[in-house]
Amino acid sequence: MKKVIGVLRRGGIGVLPTDTIYGVVGSAFSRKAVERLYRLRRRNSKKPMIVLIGALTDLAVFGITPNTKIKKILSTVWPGPVSVVLPCPSQKFSYLHRGVKTLAVRLPRPRSLRTLLKLTGPLVAPSANPYGLRPAETIEEAKKYFGKRVDFYVAAGRITKNPSRLIVFKRGKLKRLR
Repeated sequence: MKKVIGVLRRGGIGVLPTDTIYGVVGSAFSRKAVERLYRLRRRNSKKPMIVLIGALTDLAVFGITPNTKIKKILSTVWPGPVSVVLPCPSQKFSYLHRGVKTLAVRLPRPRSLRTLLKLTGPLVAPSANPYGLRPAETIEEAKKYFGKRVDFYVAAGRITKNPSRLIVFKRGKLKRLR
């Protein structure tokens, strides 16, 4: 994992298992890595990607300060397979929020993944597939999609879980988007 951590800290990208499915990941602090992921996945450039964090305190790095009510709700779904759309008005992170001024953020359950995130910093982590195709369930499928256009692959066998649930707070109420 030292190699993976080094690649991610230097702005590289790769495929690894997340808490839900295989993700193609890069540092949320590297504009270069984020743009590379958009091109690789042929993703709509106006649609933000999910960001994985290693601890609740990572929200502050993005200027996200949830109120007491939202913190309480987050404590019931995190760590876990739920991505939460939160306000991120900072222009500094416009390359992440793509002008919508919100980020979908997730604190994953597996301790090993949270440890990795603490060493790399937050990671942008969309599913490992080009836009419109189904997510890779194996590293072999991911390699068919991306070949040598990513810097590393981390295998964990076949993963057939569903993508994370996606929720947003609208006027103080929770709304499920997926």
